[in-house]
Amino acid sequence: MKSNEEIRQIVKGKYSQIALQEKKVITESCCSPDCCTDDVYKIMSDDYSKLEGYNPDADLGLGCGLPTQFARIKEGDTVIDLGSGAGNDCFIARHETGESGKVIGIDFSEAMIEKARENADKPGYNNVDFLLGEIERIPINENVADVVISNCVLNLVPDKKKTFQEIFRILKPGGHFSISDIVLEGELPQKLRQSMEMYTGCISGASQKSDYLQIIGDTGFKHISIQNEKFINIPEEILRQYFTREEIDQYKKSKAHIISITVYGEKRISQDK
Repeated sequence: MKSNEEIRQIVKGKYSQIALQEKKVITESCCSPDCCTDDVYKIMSDDYSKLEGYNPDADLGLGCGLPTQFARIKEGDTVIDLGSGAGNDCFIARHETGESGKVIGIDFSEAMIEKARENADKPGYNNVDFLLGEIERIPINENVADVVISNCVLNLVPDKKKTFQEIFRILKPGGHFSISDIVLEGELPQKLRQSMEMYTGCISGASQKSDYLQIIGDTGFKHISIQNEKFINIPEEILRQYFTREEIDQYKKSKAHIISITVYGEKRISQDK
């Protein structure tokens, strides 16, 4: 059993590697170059290209939803993107918040931060910034953000409770989050749960859906809702790397489900009951 710090370093290494790769190589994977094929990439990721503010150089194909589409960003908002990667969601958020707003991306990979800053410098964006830091210890003061977004990242974080506490801390009273992430219903087979490739591939580190929503509620958020939901199927060519034919059939008949959700929640204002 690996420690939380060992997991963080493995994930950081994988995503730093991705940041240095060409997009063609990246899009032949899911959330890691080792774990998945182009089929998984197509299942996990949604098409950003029709959203205003889209920057193809910043789209590494690593998401599992479109949180910015549901985030209710208004002109002048301060938006914080957790696990911002090469900046894709940040640039779409910038289009929504306008010149009067501010967008801050947080990522723990130096290579990703460098790539995102390069992508922001090309069009000369002066209200988009990228900070190095862990989302379990967000390098932002409290009560700063109007909106927090994140795309297929929290499943990679060992301490999800701490992460939602940090989201609560940095949101202004009355602020909200819109987060796309992977959750589970039922138990994955042990061979998948123990695979670090499946962990960095955004699957085996995911929480049970009910536990995930419970953490959000226990943190103090209100008006929690699922804005979008889709089931993720692991292609059979991937399953064959882990299972016999009989085990694959058993897995397909099981009640285990991998689900991409986009979930919304609001920070309570002090006078709210």
